[in-house]
Amino acid sequence: MITPSPVPFTPAPGYRTDSVAAVVKQSADGTEARIAGRVVLWRNLGGLVFGHILDRSGRVQISLRRDDLGVDQFNAWSRGVKVGDFIGVSGKRYSTNKGEPTLAVSELAVLNQARRPLPDKWAGVTHAEVRYRRRYLDLISDPASRERFRIRSRLITAIRRHLDGLDFLEVETPILQEAASGAAARPFVTHHNALDEDFYLRIAPETFLKRVVAGGMERVYEMGKLFRNEGSDPSHLQEFTSLEWYAGYWDYRDNMRVVRELVVTAMEEVLGTTVVTYQGVELDFGAEWPEIDYREVLLERTGIDLTVVQDLPALRDRVKTAYPDSDMAEAPSYASMVDVLYKRTVRPQLIQPCFLLHHPVELAPLARRSDCDPRRLDMFQVVVHGWELAKAYSELVDPVDQRERLVEQLAMRDAGDDETMMLEEDFLEAMEYGMPPMSGLGLGIDRFIALLTDAPNLRDVVLFPAMRKDNG
Repeated sequence: MITPSPVPFTPAPGYRTDSVAAVVKQSADGTEARIAGRVVLWRNLGGLVFGHILDRSGRVQISLRRDDLGVDQFNAWSRGVKVGDFIGVSGKRYSTNKGEPTLAVSELAVLNQARRPLPDKWAGVTHAEVRYRRRYLDLISDPASRERFRIRSRLITAIRRHLDGLDFLEVETPILQEAASGAAARPFVTHHNALDEDFYLRIAPETFLKRVVAGGMERVYEMGKLFRNEGSDPSHLQEFTSLEWYAGYWDYRDNMRVVRELVVTAMEEVLGTTVVTYQGVELDFGAEWPEIDYREVLLERTGIDLTVVQDLPALRDRVKTAYPDSDMAEAPSYASMVDVLYKRTVRPQLIQPCFLLHHPVELAPLARRSDCDPRRLDMFQVVVHGWELAKAYSELVDPVDQRERLVEQLAMRDAGDDETMMLEEDFLEAMEYGMPPMSGLGLGIDRFIALLTDAPNLRDVVLFPAMRKDNG
């Protein structure tokens, strides 16, 4: 049980007139200031108290002197405040013998009291489970965590500004959808009581954004949450933030240029550099991003030529022979086996930013076939440090070809591949009314932030990630 403070509780919105940063950086010694924030250090040295106050701009030292305040006032304030409390103080700025900016307190009010002790001031929140589940404690104790989320916010603003400058329009599409489409993923299912129908939490906004382009809004983007009911690891979350845009009369080559420009511009604006260190590896986003052919690099790493091995039985035999101790041959479809083969053997070796080009046609049923080779797609991925950062392609706008490919997806689903796309009649109908040639791109916001802030796990860049129920 916490003893009530002898200092009067004084709720005072607008109490402060200055930020901590202003006192630290801008004020001269002798300047009067009124600040408020959370007490993160409180050290009573007898006739002298030193404390630290934290607000959104930073932290600053304050001091209380018995000789200046008088015994009664000093005792009331020094004993009535503890670490975790919110207080408002006013006084004059000065610098200690070590040059630390400090506010000599002449007035103090307790604005709210903490009922639980904060984490140890030196160790902070060291257990990952606690850090993710009680993010507020992590933010209080770790300046690096606070800065990571500031960077996230500024990067998202910079991305929006860049797209707005290219005459894109931000739009919103449904999160509850009648069909799981736009990506190869297992969806979450929910029931809509009012309509008495099952819906899916969207795995991608792609088919709806294309319908908006078909309606004449030629450049659109959406930044928001996607949901995929799959396993999680440091680079995958079931709920994540994605950016998708679609531009009429662009092809995948236009998107290759624009996505690199966007990444470089956002990094320069927010970080002041295009070179970052991620888990000890220096990544240079400002250098040229080499182009790597999907089938050529897979042949180089595995000895399997996808121009020759074009059906599931043949591919399964080759994978079993080349990797007898692996479970890769258990994939339920040709597309899924190619994908897992690439992810196990090629992607981990792609470290510096690069473009991976011309995927087999089976891997993306919404992408346009290449005019040069109908067995491959006008498609690319941006891969960095073994992570897929972005995916884009020239969009398929032929409703006949699209229907055939979605019917193939249904056949693969019936054969056991539950990550295939569903057929959307409304989407196909929109295509039959006509769509302009276009190219779209999806970029993983969480992965982008993680790479730029040296976060080893996507949960480090999401304020409140989903966690297994705490039974403690």
